[in-house]
Amino acid sequence: MWASLTQAVLATGPMLEDKYGSRALVFMSAVTVVITGLLSVTVLNVGLLGASGIVFCFIMLSADAGARQGTIPVTTIAVACLFIGREVYQGLWEDQVSQFAHIMGGVCGALFGYFDGPQFLMNGSHTATAGVWRRK
Repeated sequence: MWASLTQAVLATGPMLEDKYGSRALVFMSAVTVVITGLLSVTVLNVGLLGASGIVFCFIMLSADAGARQGTIPVTTIAVACLFIGREVYQGLWEDQVSQFAHIMGGVCGALFGYFDGPQFLMNGSHTATAGVWRRK
């Protein structure tokens, strides 16, 4: 489990950092942690351990990486069905994993991707050219 989470961060992190910048990626991670934590405590009354919500945020955010702002690519829908659908299915059985944190992390990532990240934190050095993000 830990190896797959680490692999997901290592696979998606550099691409997302290149697109959004370090400050924006840290901000999105922090927002995901706060939202996931607050909702878990208030709705489910449980504590959380780990960064799997951030991993799911990164997975959904990377599915939106090449899309134009305000569009929803088919890959995002497929990733949501596969990853988030699996968590909903697994959430039907009681175990020691918070599928709710995974789902909320994925929702945060999808929303950040849809709105193209926090524009006020992006350093402005990223532009889209023919679907490929390059530095100015």
